[in-house]
Amino acid sequence: MTLPVRTNTPSSTPLPPMPPVSHARFALGDVVRHRLFGFRGVIFDVDPVFANSEEWYAAIPEEVRPEKDQPFYHLLAENAESSYVAYVSQQNLEPDSSDEPVDHPAINGLFEPFTDGRYALRREHRH
Repeated sequence: MTLPVRTNTPSSTPLPPMPPVSHARFALGDVVRHRLFGFRGVIFDVDPVFANSEEWYAAIPEEVRPEKDQPFYHLLAENAESSYVAYVSQQNLEPDSSDEPVDHPAINGLFEPFTDGRYALRREHRH
């Protein structure tokens, strides 16, 4: 794969501007809680900026719609009724202090058992 190279020659094709650099506050395996809705989850992937569909984004009520230029986390989530996958902005997450494991059927396939308040990614899923 060839990556585009930035040059200062007038004949070069300009590349789109780079998004601002955002730093993820949370890591894979961290257990977090949604600030507004209270559900818990374990992080299994991170996007440095919003990377979902515009339809998904537009469905969020405008008064609580997060900015796109921040990390977004993929969670194996749970609430009182069910388990599911959630996509949540960094501004809407906080560390979960319950020290309880998350009840989600996909956790055992991705992570080692819950230890010291977090999950470690299984060896076969590490890069």
